[in-house]
Amino acid sequence: MALSYKARRRLAALILLVGLPVYIVVAITVVSLFDRPPILLELLIYVVLGLLWALPFKFVFLGVGQADPEDDA
Repeated sequence: MALSYKARRRLAALILLVGLPVYIVVAITVVSLFDRPPILLELLIYVVLGLLWALPFKFVFLGVGQADPEDDA
């Protein structure tokens, strides 16, 4: 079952306002469990983790910034 446009907008907002900060805290916690790697490796780890969080939610964010397709006016 496909999500409606309004449901996708609400879910996207929830993911960005709640899920992303939680993911950031978890990523920093996991990286800090190990000895601090060299700065370039640490940067690479954060870039990869920053891209990985969005992959499962790609379908939610598609078209959210566009006008409502069901809106007539």
